[in-house]
Amino acid sequence: MRAFTKPPLDEHHQLELLESRGLQVQDRARATKLLGVTTLFRLTPYMRPFQYVDDPQHQFRPGTRLSQIIDIYRFDSLLRQQVMVALERVEIAVRATLSNHMAAQYGSHWYTDSSVFNRRYDYPRLLSDISNLMQIERQKFEQERLLIERSRVPDEVKQRRIENRKRDNYMRYYAETYNDPALPPSWAMVEELSLGAISHLYKGLGRDRDRKAIAERFVLPQHVLQSWLHTLTFIRNICAHHSRLWNRELAVSPAWPDVLSKYGQDANRRRFFTLSMMLVYLLEHIGPDASWSPKLRQLLASYPQIPMRAMGLPDNWAQRLEAIQQQTEAPV
Repeated sequence: MRAFTKPPLDEHHQLELLESRGLQVQDRARATKLLGVTTLFRLTPYMRPFQYVDDPQHQFRPGTRLSQIIDIYRFDSLLRQQVMVALERVEIAVRATLSNHMAAQYGSHWYTDSSVFNRRYDYPRLLSDISNLMQIERQKFEQERLLIERSRVPDEVKQRRIENRKRDNYMRYYAETYNDPALPPSWAMVEELSLGAISHLYKGLGRDRDRKAIAERFVLPQHVLQSWLHTLTFIRNICAHHSRLWNRELAVSPAWPDVLSKYGQDANRRRFFTLSMMLVYLLEHIGPDASWSPKLRQLLASYPQIPMRAMGLPDNWAQRLEAIQQQTEAPV
């Protein structure tokens, strides 16, 4: 441990620092503007492949240009956007499948029954989080209602605006409309949870048959779906915070179903290629989608200068993704 002594640098001094480390910059004015809206700190992870390993001075390898780093940075941004398109569909499908199955088996407010969960799941926290969320929305709605009532518009306009504000959020609508049960139905509850919370909720279900039934919707064993939800939560957080994705290594290698074994053979299970196979497989089982996988393949192929090995892509990665898409029949 030591004291932090690095001084703050504006974009001009950030550029000077990079040049002192051997980075070649063709257009200094443009580079300065870039650092002004991006910062050296955000670009640093994309610089590491071009720097000497374990060099305390962070010197760049000879011939390294700023444009090479920006290429990877822009590619990574496009990659995150593409991944988020798939994650949105997967996340919505998981929420719907979990809610539909559990509500059909145990009623609209199944999550308020502690016997539905195993002992390891933090059931009181779930109820507390939903209750607190409803209270926050009620307070917000009350503030909005007071502002509307003080406005100088006809009463019928006030009432219409108040009703619209109430319906803007189901948590406040339920709190203002119903008093029994105190908490909203499960199909509203699952929409308020983060993907990480959904992952924990699925893992916390107490009955093996429920976890199996939900996983079967995605044609996966339950332990694989549980593992994939953990991985997808990690990836979603990376994308949501605009962090580096292209060469990210997963802390835990996700479980792998037998049906995908031949496609993942000799591939690095902790790199992006594994994620791409997971998403292609899930999307095809969620519903017909002939566009996502080709768009991903097109994006990867359009950046040949990117070090694809860092993403865990085998030589025939495009053929493997296409084969996964073609061999998977999506349910109607």
